[in-house]
Amino acid sequence: MLFPESPVAGNLCALVLSTCVALSLLRLFEETARRGIFDQKLNRKLVHITIGLAFMLCWPLFSSGSGGAYIAALVPGVNIVKVLLIGLGIVKDEATVKSMSRFGDYRELVKGPLYYASTITFCCTIYWRTSPIAIAAICNLCAGDGFADIIGRRFGKKKLPYNTDKSFAGSIAMAISGFMSSVGFMYYYSMFGFVERSIGMVVGFLTVSVASALVESHPVSTKFDDNLTVPLVSVFIGTLVFS
Repeated sequence: MLFPESPVAGNLCALVLSTCVALSLLRLFEETARRGIFDQKLNRKLVHITIGLAFMLCWPLFSSGSGGAYIAALVPGVNIVKVLLIGLGIVKDEATVKSMSRFGDYRELVKGPLYYASTITFCCTIYWRTSPIAIAAICNLCAGDGFADIIGRRFGKKKLPYNTDKSFAGSIAMAISGFMSSVGFMYYYSMFGFVERSIGMVVGFLTVSVASALVESHPVSTKFDDNLTVPLVSVFIGTLVFS
C-alpha cells in the first residue's frame, strides 16, 4: 500500500489515484463514443471490460482489512450515484449514455450499468482482494461478458440450439476470457501475498467461468440482464467451490 506508516493518508492517495484511472478511462471512451471511432456496441463493451479490471489492478494500493476496502469501494460507489442520476433523467450526460447504453436510451443506465457498478462495489466491500470469489465475479462480469459479445458478433455464425441470440463462439470466448483473467489476477494478487495460488484455485476459476458462460447464454439472462445474472451465479458457484 501507499504510505504504510500512515494508512489513512495512504488510502486517500490510493483513492485519488484509482479515481483518476477510472475517470480517465471513462473520459477516453466517452470521447471515442462522441467521435464515433468505434461502433457504439463495441465502445460500450470496451468500457465494460476495462473499467472493472483496471479498478482491480489498483486494489493493492489500499490498506488491508475493511478500512481499505470501504475506501476503495467509493470509486464504483460514486459511479452508482452517477448512473442513477443520469438513468432517472435528473442529470443529462449524452456522452455517458452513448458509451454505456445499447441503444442510446438514458433509461438503460438504471439496468446493466447499475448492476455492473453495484457488483464491483459489493465484491470490493464484502470479499475484497483476499477472496477468489471477488476475482471470479468481476473477471467473468468484465472480461467474460465483454469478450462474449465482441467475439460473438464477429464470429458467432453458429448459434446455440437453446438460444438463437447467442453463439458457440461467444460462449466459448466468455468461458476462456473469464477464466484467463481470473487466473491472471490470482498470480497478480499472489505477488502481494493476498491469495495463495494453487491448482485447486485454478480449477475453481474454470468451474465458475464455465457456469457463468452457460448462464449468460441462457434466455433468462436476456430477460433479467446478464450484468445481474452472471455475477450472481459467479458468487454462488464461487462460494461453493472456494469454501
